[in-house]
Amino acid sequence: MANFDQELDASGLNCPLPILRAKKAITSLSAGQVLRIVATDPGSVKDFEAFCKQTGNELLESGEEGGKFVFSIKKS
Repeated sequence: MANFDQELDASGLNCPLPILRAKKAITSLSAGQVLRIVATDPGSVKDFEAFCKQTGNELLESGEEGGKFVFSIKKS
């Protein structure tokens, strides 16, 4: 598991809320810092891939942990 600077728990939230929360959280980070997101929406896997492509942030990790989806995004 990569180190992270901030964690966002988006469990129980459905699209587009996890992305909107992540967008807000990532603006408070400095370049190079990592935001870890925990989500329960299966759609979030594709959403975060698209989000990173659109914003230019780096998706370091995308996986499943204990029935939840976990993402690590590095701010560019």
